[in-house]
Amino acid sequence: MNLKEEFKHIKDYFSPKIVAEVNDQYVEIAKVKGEDIPWHHHENEDELFYIIEGSLLMEVENEADRILNTGDVFVVPKGVYHRVSAKEECSIMLIET
Repeated sequence: MNLKEEFKHIKDYFSPKIVAEVNDQYVEIAKVKGEDIPWHHHENEDELFYIIEGSLLMEVENEADRILNTGDVFVVPKGVYHRVSAKEECSIMLIET
């Protein structure tokens, strides 16, 4: 599959689409734009973010905010509150249970 082609089918922001499974992990892609993602955490699993294209603001509880850019990878450990936003459209890949 070609991820850039898969992104053409995504119309809604932060509505992850599962594109593959690896063992018990889902590989998902999503587009992010705006600030609609609430603070949340994942009780039992880490979450990996890979920035395919664009810039993503990553806010993690009790840490300095960081900007992730094309090619960056960031892992949010299980149980850690976080949220993401993007001023301009950003394409991401997620790996999570």
